Amino acid sequence: MSMFDIGAVFPPYSHRRRIRRYRENKKLFLGAHYDVFQSNDRLSHSQKELLYLSVNLPGIIAKKSADFLFGEVPTYSAGREDNAPEQKALERLVSTNHLNTMAYKSALGNAYRGDSFVKIRWGQKYNGALPSSVDPFRVFIENQNAEYVFPETMPGDATQIMVFHIAIPVEVKDDRGRRDWIISVESHYPGFIQYAQYRANVKANETDGTPTEWKIYAEIEEARRTVETGVPMPLVVHIPNYTTDDNWEGIDDLTEHKSVFDEINNRLSKIADILDKHADPALVVPSGTLAEDENGNATFVTGRDKVFEVMGKDDVTPSYVTWNGQLTAAFEELRTLIKLLLINAEIPEIALGSGDSGTSGSSGLAIKFRMNSLLAKINRKRQYYDKGLKEALLIAQMLEHARSGRKPAYDEPKINFKDGLPDDDAEQANIYAIRTGGKATVSRKTALMKLDGLTEEQADAEIKRMEDEEKAAAEIAAKVDGVNPTIFE
Repeated sequence: MSMFDIGAVFPPYSHRRRIRRYRENKKLFLGAHYDVFQSNDRLSHSQKELLYLSVNLPGIIAKKSADFLFGEVPTYSAGREDNAPEQKALERLVSTNHLNTMAYKSALGNAYRGDSFVKIRWGQKYNGALPSSVDPFRVFIENQNAEYVFPETMPGDATQIMVFHIAIPVEVKDDRGRRDWIISVESHYPGFIQYAQYRANVKANETDGTPTEWKIYAEIEEARRTVETGVPMPLVVHIPNYTTDDNWEGIDDLTEHKSVFDEINNRLSKIADILDKHADPALVVPSGTLAEDENGNATFVTGRDKVFEVMGKDDVTPSYVTWNGQLTAAFEELRTLIKLLLINAEIPEIALGSGDSGTSGSSGLAIKFRMNSLLAKINRKRQYYDKGLKEALLIAQMLEHARSGRKPAYDEPKINFKDGLPDDDAEQANIYAIRTGGKATVSRKTALMKLDGLTEEQADAEIKRMEDEEKAAAEIAAKVDGVNPTIFE
């Protein structure tokens, strides 16, 4: 049975758990922890109403991965010669598609979803709203929302995706103004794309009324069409966060830590509740201290007045009722939970600027060794992005070659990633000095341009001023020594 047959439920049952994981983890990433853990019954009813304290550690975990992967712009190269046409074509694709920004957003979503999809298409930015003279046709490399992608694997191999179905439910209104839903599907096969549309009814909703499930009841026959791409592979590329050898689905960085996130939030909430109680404790006073009614009974309500009497006027000294609530043990548990979380998430404290994170006097190599666990995690992710981006760029070049009248040259690109750590300039200078025998490795102009951020014209002007000053100093020195200064000209 096809995913989109009449009577089928959308999204397909086999993909429902994946999509639910995407949505929950995005809430964790955005800091909406209460929406995910609100079923937690460890807090009392009054505590749930008054207080739920959370810390957005999931956001830090996801952002660190993206920062180290694409915080520094990687370099892209193609061809075998300087200024090769393949290199120029590649640079144009990278520039026009803002590839580094796109890849950063992909890595950010990949950390909490586990899957990222890149779609390559030929078209206009505004889909025909402007004439081609203003908005020319070109190749687009775009992130595709993973919630709308439904891969179909090859029979007998759950790791090899054969078809990428992109299905998006859209609410429309019929001629009578009644609400209806259409599921637009584009199925990416090697060499062609098949388009289709289906009518569907809402079958289930979220508590806020957002539809989550539909049932297909008809196909719009006139919408079905097939478009040849001229590329012998699907125009969608899957980049997993990391994966296993028995399934195509990627594994995210947050799901395995959900119980720890929940317990950290629970402990913070309990500690805050104890501290709030300490801020407004009840007062114990001897019997007979408070005012009495006509029957001789003390008139007080402990919950309202925060005071109550006890028997034995001679034995009781007025004092506040306090309880330490085992705060020392609570804070120790909190520190242990955070430490275990960072260990499991492969993020050393030095990367967060907490704990023993001082780097004063440390060399760049020493800092890199202390970041070893995070760098190993980034290297693992980088393997998948190296493969995925190369494939996306190659498909983009092949699509442009098939659809463009220019027939630009193309070649398999090479990507040089950075490690995400700042360079230790003094250490690098020492290494270069040793390897070159103390000889200069960069011109004065290049040094000025890089160190001071000058343009080439500004650097030339600065060098001219430096030479003029040297000449003037030499003339003064020559006059003092009684030497004819014209010999220096």
